Amino acid sequence: MATTALVDPDTGLTQAQLAARHGLRVAGERPSLAEYSRRLWAYRHFIAAYANAKLVASYSNAKLGQLWQVLTPLTNAAVYYLIFGVVLAQNSIPNFIAYLTTGLFIFNFTQSAVLAGTQSISSNLGLIRALHFPRASLPLSTTMTQFQQLLASMVVLIGIVLVTGEPITLKWLLLVPALLLQAVFNAGVVLLVARLGAKSTDLKQVMPFIMRTWMYGSGVLYSVSLFERLPGWATTLVQYNPLLVYIELARYALLEQAPLLNESLTQLWLVAAGWALVAGIGGFIYFWRGEQEYGRG
Repeated sequence: MATTALVDPDTGLTQAQLAARHGLRVAGERPSLAEYSRRLWAYRHFIAAYANAKLVASYSNAKLGQLWQVLTPLTNAAVYYLIFGVVLAQNSIPNFIAYLTTGLFIFNFTQSAVLAGTQSISSNLGLIRALHFPRASLPLSTTMTQFQQLLASMVVLIGIVLVTGEPITLKWLLLVPALLLQAVFNAGVVLLVARLGAKSTDLKQVMPFIMRTWMYGSGVLYSVSLFERLPGWATTLVQYNPLLVYIELARYALLEQAPLLNESLTQLWLVAAGWALVAGIGGFIYFWRGEQEYGRG
């Protein structure tokens, strides 16, 4: 049945026309993409402060405090080296310790961001319902928190690389753009899973299995030369795995003799930049389209 718009008897205007005359908008209405980006930029200081607060709070109950930012990656590297370097004897890879830790730290950057980002909306419903701000601030602050932890991990990684005999070269400078591209990629993926996690709280139970499978397909724990045994189409597909690409760029920058699945450096950089653009822009637009949904129901 058709509905008729209510008309104000004094002005003869409908409610919508009255609202437009006085500049009123629907509460919680999604702004345009450009306006949303502008508002998000205005909240950049909030994002940074919130990320710092989360980082400090995550270690507030530990006696060693933020020292765990260094101890955690170092302990993980020791455990995996014991299993894959000693027990399984991966001796065919030159400087396996540095090879392994580089892959672990780079992969963990994405894994930690994605797992935390999955709950960045669902675990902050009180804040979302109490305050009005661009909701993308929350998943982006999660990415920033993990980036800060990555910087601590890089200190450990560089120490390991030096101790294991790798020389300091100009190639080390390539690590900076590689990590920045990965950070943009992570931000896009985190925005994607944040919206999905807001719709389905069960996603946080599934994501650890997805990330573990992704790790095994990214050559983190073993030589990437094993992928060459796959059928040609499968090897080509693996070459475009974004995490494998970022790991290979980091290994190329830090290690002299790291085996690479894709030996074309130009292609590696193009794929890395392509994934950063696709994930960054796509994830941002996908999250923005759900802005009105967050915190409801």
